[in-house]
Amino acid sequence: MQYEFIFAGFGGQGVLLMGQMLAHAAMDEGKKVSWIPSYGPEMRGGTANCTVIVSERDIGSPVVGSPSCVVAMNLPSLDKFEDVVKPGGVLVINSSLVTREPKREDVTVVKVPATDMANELGNVRVANMVALGAVIEATKVVAPDSLVAALKKNLPPHRQNLLPLNREAIDKGRSSV
Repeated sequence: MQYEFIFAGFGGQGVLLMGQMLAHAAMDEGKKVSWIPSYGPEMRGGTANCTVIVSERDIGSPVVGSPSCVVAMNLPSLDKFEDVVKPGGVLVINSSLVTREPKREDVTVVKVPATDMANELGNVRVANMVALGAVIEATKVVAPDSLVAALKKNLPPHRQNLLPLNREAIDKGRSSV
């Protein structure tokens, strides 16, 4: 089975980190992975997205044209990527920031108020982990423990204190699906 993802939002929402952590978790599970970032000229506030491919087999091309799953952390991301989700795929929407209903009826729509849930946890910066928790629950692409292990292994030493908060955010996202 091969899963293709697009994670999209504005700079500062941690969409590239979402893709990286999913990729690391999948690699730790022995899967083949491709991760490609793409961002606009602004580091914070500009558009950012990344593609991730997770496969049991070798990946022939890192290009993602019709992903199995799109994560739209804001309205411009939904506007840009909603139409490319393959029929039968998953569309994860940060319903805290997306103000319209999706148009697609041939995909599974998962609305998760990621920003609101992160604020409830006391740190808006974990909205990405709330959304990523929803993604892994909806797709079953990696195990939750693999994702947490990837965070532990890849967060810098001065961010290790945020692991319990990130774990809680992932669990909140999973339970929202």
